[in-house]
Amino acid sequence: MDSPVLSNFGLTAPLIPPAPRIHPRPLGVTPLGQLRVALEMGRSLIGAYCEEDYESLAAPYMFMGHPGLFLNDPGSARRVLSSPKYARPVKAARSLKPLVGEGVLMSEGETWRRQRKSLAPVFTPAATGGLLPHFIAAGEGLTRALVGKDRANLAQAFHHATLDAVLRALFSRRADAAKGVFGGAILADLARRYMEGPAHFNLLDFVAKGADDLTFLDGERRRMGARWFKAVDALIEERRRNPHSAVLDMLDRLLAARDEDDRPLPDQEIRDQCSSMLAAGFETTSRLLFWATYLLALDPVTQNRARAEVAAFPPERITGLDDLKAWPLLRSVLFETLRLYPTAPMIARQALEPDEVLGCEVVPGCMITISPWVMHRHRKLWDAPTAFRPERFLDQTHPWGIEAFLPFGAGPRVCIGAGFAMAEAQIVLAGLLERFAVAMASDRPVIPRASITLGPDHEPEFRLTPIMQAPA
Repeated sequence: MDSPVLSNFGLTAPLIPPAPRIHPRPLGVTPLGQLRVALEMGRSLIGAYCEEDYESLAAPYMFMGHPGLFLNDPGSARRVLSSPKYARPVKAARSLKPLVGEGVLMSEGETWRRQRKSLAPVFTPAATGGLLPHFIAAGEGLTRALVGKDRANLAQAFHHATLDAVLRALFSRRADAAKGVFGGAILADLARRYMEGPAHFNLLDFVAKGADDLTFLDGERRRMGARWFKAVDALIEERRRNPHSAVLDMLDRLLAARDEDDRPLPDQEIRDQCSSMLAAGFETTSRLLFWATYLLALDPVTQNRARAEVAAFPPERITGLDDLKAWPLLRSVLFETLRLYPTAPMIARQALEPDEVLGCEVVPGCMITISPWVMHRHRKLWDAPTAFRPERFLDQTHPWGIEAFLPFGAGPRVCIGAGFAMAEAQIVLAGLLERFAVAMASDRPVIPRASITLGPDHEPEFRLTPIMQAPA
């Protein structure tokens, strides 16, 4: 356990937020133990780790008759994630493919490389900077919806706000203004129910040999995915009928994008890229905002310091990405949140050819398991690894360069939308802190539960206290 230390924020001891139980010994030594691991991970991908996992840098294992290597060494993990000797397991796409199709999130090989290249102009800093007004408007919508409430379910509020931000950024549409098949409420309901149900890995996902194996049992995934695609197709078709006269959003850029042969992107690819951005973009950012607010509610000293930054440079003054530098502590809070609650709690790669990793033999087919959840809390890699200490990132100009910090992955498949997500999260969180002080309405601990993203085991209520605005 971390020992109390004096932090930069005047606390006599660090905040150590609640976390799932760590098993005293490995669970998967016997065949029965491996079945227990599968069941535990079906409930939560971070539910089967043991004490040894937070101490070792590399540990070979066998699972369902297949060899694997649990890898925590940062340099080796980055090498694996960057090497052509490894590929993402085919069956890793099973749970999300019905919702996002063949977009950059799920594609592989030459198809992925081509898509990534054609998407690069959509996610440049200049393109992201042009979306800041959408983020500011979504943040203002969040605070308006909370005015007059002394309690709120912020997990739901952030889901709506980030969906609103992504719908605005993608389609220039407000989530609460869209109607019929274009309704933001339809997309929100579908995405939320999918992420909380069908997106979870289950026993069949672990035993299936590929992405399309046993999918006849995935009826709910396929039905919800079909409804999702219908809604996204309708939004794209509506834009084709009523094009903008200037580039206002990401759909405009996708429709104008060209592949390496200077051809426009196929309609299905545009649909799948929009689906990927909607499903992954709003869910992951929503979770980031939830956990950051939860940590700040438990640490009012840091919350007040972040609020002081925002008061000195309020969100409505933001005109470009450089303006976000006015909030160094707020930025550090988000990075520390990503360390404690990483967006992708598990990353897997399958060996295509023989290799050696940290002295461990790797045979073709061997599964390399990298858990940012464990690596970010590893006892040999971080000082006070379970403590909330945002000051550790204050002097880090580019935290992505920290070897043991992998919130958005690493290597060629590092999340292309990381800058988009961080700018959105900073602006929305700043707007909330500008208007409200937040505290927990209950002492019940909130335990993270991992599937595709890292969510809470229950959605708590937060107490909201309005901040008196200084007279103009």
